[in-house]
Amino acid sequence: MRYFSALLASLLLTVVIVPSVLSTPVPPGVRSDQPIQIKSNELSSDGNGKVAVFSGSVVARQGDVTIYCDLLRVHYGAKERDIAKVEAVGNVRIVQGNRQGLAGRALFDNQAGTIILEENPRVSQGNDTITGKVITFYLNEQKSVVTGGAGQRVEAVISPKGTGINVGSKP
Repeated sequence: MRYFSALLASLLLTVVIVPSVLSTPVPPGVRSDQPIQIKSNELSSDGNGKVAVFSGSVVARQGDVTIYCDLLRVHYGAKERDIAKVEAVGNVRIVQGNRQGLAGRALFDNQAGTIILEENPRVSQGNDTITGKVITFYLNEQKSVVTGGAGQRVEAVISPKGTGINVGSKP
């Protein structure tokens, strides 16, 4: 469970801290000693213990960070208790104070060191927001990339008292 804690903390904290708005580098390997509380309507696991699925009004909390989604899928790695990836699917909302990340899907890939927000991703802090087709956080490189797509360009809205944006983007 300690590995899941580190993984969820990294997912939650990175997605909500980066929106400062995307101006602060993400510390790799964010860890927390605080317990994670996950509530859902159902929990299922496959027979060999490689996937755990929390479904139905999922709420995961650690400290002041909360993630809401329809389904949270945890994929375990080859070693016992190692987490390979975590997927949050459906109405994903990650909240910490006035920071928020929204998407239809969020994927944390531990091996690749990435967090990918897809399906109308939006990150915000206060009145500052950034949207695109895909928002990718490269944890080991402490960088973020927001990409647009067909009919959807990257859009950043920065209020006069905003913190600014420092992110690479592709048209």
